[in-house]
Amino acid sequence: MGTLRDLQYALQEKIEELRQRDALIDELELELDQKDELIQKLQNELDKYRSVIKPATQQVHKASVLQEQHRTKRQAISGEPTAFDIHELSHVTLPFYPKSPQSKDLIKEAILDNDFMKNLELSQIQEIVDSMYPVEYGKDSCIIKEGDVGSLVYVMEDGKVEVTKESMKLCTMGPGKVFGELAILYNCTRTATVKTLTNVKLWAIDRQCFQTIMMRTGLIKHAEYMEFLKSVPTFQGLSEEILSKIIILWIFTL
Repeated sequence: MGTLRDLQYALQEKIEELRQRDALIDELELELDQKDELIQKLQNELDKYRSVIKPATQQVHKASVLQEQHRTKRQAISGEPTAFDIHELSHVTLPFYPKSPQSKDLIKEAILDNDFMKNLELSQIQEIVDSMYPVEYGKDSCIIKEGDVGSLVYVMEDGKVEVTKESMKLCTMGPGKVFGELAILYNCTRTATVKTLTNVKLWAIDRQCFQTIMMRTGLIKHAEYMEFLKSVPTFQGLSEEILSKIIILWIFTL
């Protein structure tokens, strides 16, 4: 009988050991699922930025010689401070300009229709819409001059403009179109000239406001990923500096 009890006890111990292993496996699977979810989010973010950078590289390639000639101007743009703290940016008050529902929809649709801006987060688009201010030009006015340093991006609400490059007509544009975005997105000089064919009404946002919106969103996401990594037992002993490097490596090596 003693031997039988010993066997029963040993069997119960094995069953309990198996249960503990099953619980550990479940916990590890859950942790892997969370990591897979984060990796997928990071992959989606990377895909968005790649979809913007790739066509931009193709379309501004011809402007590279012009950018080299204006290196001093370009360096002045690129030299803007970019080291911001999430707490500082969270307290930045963005400008707000009231608009009709029709104007808001027009700006949003124009951004979503633009190859370089359509992959922005909806929250970023909403902040851009709110921050844009009205601008008007008379007929035969020059809004953008090829080779100049750009500081504004525009959305056309009313009127018509002509776009030229090296005095050659490229196209005409009407309401619901974005222009001037390359100089803001890629710190390059204006790649074309835009002149009015009629009186026009535009909405505009300046570089500083635009970059604040972009950086604030990026830093918020960085903070979210940091919080997630800190919740994973494997990374709990690492410093924030190392965790930041892990986040950057994830983004650029996926």
